[in-house]
Amino acid sequence: MEHITICGVDEVGRGAGAGKIYCAAVILNPEVPILGITDSKKISAKKRESLATEIREKATAWCIATASLQEIIDLNVLHATMLAMKRAVEGLPIRPGKTFIDGNRAPKLNIPVETVIKGDLKIPEIGAASIIAKVARDQKMVELHDSYPEYGFDQHKGYLTKQHLEALKEHGPCEIHRVTYAPIKKLLK
Repeated sequence: MEHITICGVDEVGRGAGAGKIYCAAVILNPEVPILGITDSKKISAKKRESLATEIREKATAWCIATASLQEIIDLNVLHATMLAMKRAVEGLPIRPGKTFIDGNRAPKLNIPVETVIKGDLKIPEIGAASIIAKVARDQKMVELHDSYPEYGFDQHKGYLTKQHLEALKEHGPCEIHRVTYAPIKKLLK
């Protein structure tokens, strides 16, 4: 039986109130196992970072793509996510035979696609994608904290926590906030 190269895809930041959406596509090397891959939200930041390095070193191929703030505003968050997923898969140096995507929605690709709910727990390639996307996005949000320290992006990574909402009430949104999101829009009235 012919071996099919499979790719896993996951996104990070779709539910955040600030910053870009990050999507990763990963093709793991079956000859080089990586232990500990699972949903990125279920492991510590330190473990995620070491796994992300290992995944980037050992995977057959990987690509991280984003959807910009403007794309999130213009297209809506779902369509921007689909665009970032498509970019991640198309950015791989190897064309996969099949793509597994975390969740229940998939972009239109010219290869077979299957959605898998909780795929980051079930399919190592999706788990690997969730880890490298989360680490890349978290690093960017920590960088953005230097420019906008009053919001605490280094802590909540742009998600609308109580701390973040209080900072938004006090300072208003900055240029990386998703002003079309209901909780932020409400503060602007």
